[in-house]
Amino acid sequence: MNKLAARARSILDDLIAFPTVSSDSNLAMIDYIRVLLERAGITSSLIFSEDRKKANLFASIGPNDRPGVLLSGHSDVVPVEGQAWTSYPFKLVERQGQLYGRGTADMKGFIACVLAVAEHLSGRHLARPYQMVFSYDEEVGCIGVRRVIDQFSSLSMIPELCIVGEPTLMEPVIAHKGKVAGHIRCVGHACHSGQALEGLNAIHLANDMVTAIRHQQDIILNGSVRDDGFTVPITTLHIGTIKGGTALNIVPSECSLDFEIRNIPSQNADELLDILFDQARKLTESVVQKFPGTGISIDIFNRYPGLATPTDSPALTRVQRLVGSNGAGKISFGTEGGLFNEHLGVPVIVCGPGDIAQAHKPDEFVSVAQLDACLRFLDRLSAELMAA
Repeated sequence: MNKLAARARSILDDLIAFPTVSSDSNLAMIDYIRVLLERAGITSSLIFSEDRKKANLFASIGPNDRPGVLLSGHSDVVPVEGQAWTSYPFKLVERQGQLYGRGTADMKGFIACVLAVAEHLSGRHLARPYQMVFSYDEEVGCIGVRRVIDQFSSLSMIPELCIVGEPTLMEPVIAHKGKVAGHIRCVGHACHSGQALEGLNAIHLANDMVTAIRHQQDIILNGSVRDDGFTVPITTLHIGTIKGGTALNIVPSECSLDFEIRNIPSQNADELLDILFDQARKLTESVVQKFPGTGISIDIFNRYPGLATPTDSPALTRVQRLVGSNGAGKISFGTEGGLFNEHLGVPVIVCGPGDIAQAHKPDEFVSVAQLDACLRFLDRLSAELMAA
């Protein structure tokens, strides 16, 4: 193991020890990174959440008057409760060339590599900057990074390339789906179930919305809008939770649904939302005169755009050369890449160590070989930035 690989492993060991589940603060991990960079002579800035319980970190090495390459990763991880781990999830454990721990693949392995290379670059002359952003609450809708993007939009030097280090087995990825997450609230009129016709069943209203959503999914399934580059080649509509009713002998007055749309980049999610809002309006109009105050409302509580970097993009050619692969994959999970591209116009490639198949599962791991491949990639990128 060379010094750079050993250092990345050491940093990863430290990062895994921070239980940065999205529901909790990430400040301890962010402060660790800030101090690590400061000791290497690298200044960083923090962009806090509104309640200041979480923060993004941005740092840059090299000139500030030229565009550089931005390496983006998220600090938060998914919960471990209810999962059967064979080792403590917040302690790095190596077995047969695989490093186990929550976040090893998604995506602290990438962050560890980025930081190890940053230390190596400190004090060296770069013609173009090596930039880093580590965000909070990506796992719950790419929330924190939006504050970074807002600040970037006021800068004169927008990055020339953004690399999002989600686990792709170090294969370049050019596209991912967008996401819309919404809440449907159905309000009925309660009464004794023995006199059910005198009430309005909120669960029945919810069922009408479920039917509408499933109908739209059938239309898409039988339609021509598809992208076979994705494992699931169509836009999907999905209901994840349903809550309603208090007792069997009461016609329920409340029922709620949480739903999501995962749209391929070539399909506009707003068109589907318009159909659902129209259906909610029609259903409300059909009941509100007899039962005032009843009906259906829809609230969109999170969304991010898809990513569709062209196959002839110089950004793709550049990353392919640095990785040593002709890959140009598409992934069904989302990243902050769509936000960087949509709001800043930055070309984005998703490429990082590990396999998404290991993410969010018990005994999550990244292989030592994948970290080594990531370090080789970043080393080539660094040489390019110094020579540019």
